[in-house]
Amino acid sequence: MQHSNALNRLDRLPVSRFHKVTLLAVAFAYFFEFADINSFATTAPKLIKLWGLTVDQVAYVTSLSFVGMFIGAIVAGSMADRWGRKRALIWTTLFFGVSSFAAVFSWDLVSLGVFRVLTSAGLSAMTVVGVVYVNEMYPSAIRGKYQAYAIAIGICGTPVTNLIASAVVPLNDWSWRLVYLWGSLGVLLVLFSGRLKESPRWLESRGEHAAADAVLTEIETAVAAEKGPLPEPAPPVAETPSAKAPLRLLLQKKYLLPTLLLSVLWMTQTIGFFGYSSWAPTLLAKEGFSVEKSVFYVALTTVGAPLGCYLASLVTDRFERKWCLVAFGTVIAVCGLLYGLTFDPVLIIVFGFLVNLFERGYTALAYAYSPELFDTRARSLGTSVSYGLGRLSNAAGPLIVAALYTGHGYRSVFYFIAGTWLVGAVTLAAFGARTRAARLSDAESQRVRVPA
Repeated sequence: MQHSNALNRLDRLPVSRFHKVTLLAVAFAYFFEFADINSFATTAPKLIKLWGLTVDQVAYVTSLSFVGMFIGAIVAGSMADRWGRKRALIWTTLFFGVSSFAAVFSWDLVSLGVFRVLTSAGLSAMTVVGVVYVNEMYPSAIRGKYQAYAIAIGICGTPVTNLIASAVVPLNDWSWRLVYLWGSLGVLLVLFSGRLKESPRWLESRGEHAAADAVLTEIETAVAAEKGPLPEPAPPVAETPSAKAPLRLLLQKKYLLPTLLLSVLWMTQTIGFFGYSSWAPTLLAKEGFSVEKSVFYVALTTVGAPLGCYLASLVTDRFERKWCLVAFGTVIAVCGLLYGLTFDPVLIIVFGFLVNLFERGYTALAYAYSPELFDTRARSLGTSVSYGLGRLSNAAGPLIVAALYTGHGYRSVFYFIAGTWLVGAVTLAAFGARTRAARLSDAESQRVRVPA
């Protein structure tokens, strides 16, 4: 067999139990990614009291965590291209879970910092693989919606973890460790390993057409047994086999421009969001709110996160993703600025809720938008490099926030964050590619008669 026609065979499948199980597995990994990603932010106010940490020390640990995210993202691209999307998803999730478990036994700031860097590398790696996996396993007409669904379920890990942290962190001098123990439960993804399928599009891109056909046949048989006869797929479109995409591939014009654009997207998203989420509990505590109240207020604001993903699921496949991202980014900038200009607890919760709602919607849109700018050959590499550069940029973000707070006060931090979001929105508006027409074209090509 010279071509397994993976894209078109997957594209014409109706939503079935196979898609739902895959969604549940990816959402489970996302849940503990979001559960773990702000663990240090929720425990930092307590550690400032217990270990005598300064804002600058908190900034250094947070900064190094983003260096870990960069390394994890780059490594994930290579892993996913070399060993497959499924195995890379499981391995990266196991890695961040084990690293988070190790953080339970931290004895000082240095040890905790090392474990957080390792955890962050695993979190970032898992995210890159998860985004690519969903992009390749779902029909083009609904992949954005299901990417948003996965994140909508997964993002519940943030408010759940923050509420858990608000309850357990104040209990005694060691209970903060339970936050990291909770985050380590992502290792249970191994329970799904037997139900996940390797990406046929990845197998096909390597020239392994027989293996790709075997996976596709297994999926089609299960779907047909549940849903009935399947439509005939559209004719195949050949893709050049490539065992491994070299980094220099992204220097080609067709890949360089989307890589640069997505790097700006992820840089502004990373600095803008983590500048807010990683610092909100600590800065509120520094401004006179108790540790318990600061963590609790932030926990309440994160309830908006799952709703933001649901909002993204409603618009992602209906409208042009580029313009949805521009609109969401602008709203985040305004709400984030208003958050920083008030000290009224009700308004802090309201504007924080809106920031979380639109930011998580923005992230869901960006996860769907990013891999669409590349073909199968460059998808994992381009997504990982741009995402990794975005995370690396925030190695400087915490240091900038700490310097602004120390030198110019609380509100200057939120002027900086709002400006960052606006830069991203303007860049996308000016240079972002439109992808809706291509998605509609792919969907239209699958509207053929079911064989008798």
